[in-house]
Amino acid sequence: MKCCLEHIELAMEMYIDEHEEAPILEMVPEEDKLSTPCEFCKENAVYMVGN
Repeated sequence: MKCCLEHIELAMEMYIDEHEEAPILEMVPEEDKLSTPCEFCKENAVYMVGN
């Protein structure tokens, strides 16, 4: 799940609810930041939430 700074908590909560474990947070690579939208608001994504 890719998200912006504003939606990081929401993404983490959704992941935990769905998978019942803590997610791994990774930064979106610099070369992908401008072309990767947040899955909640379509702003540029900063983090990838998942395992």
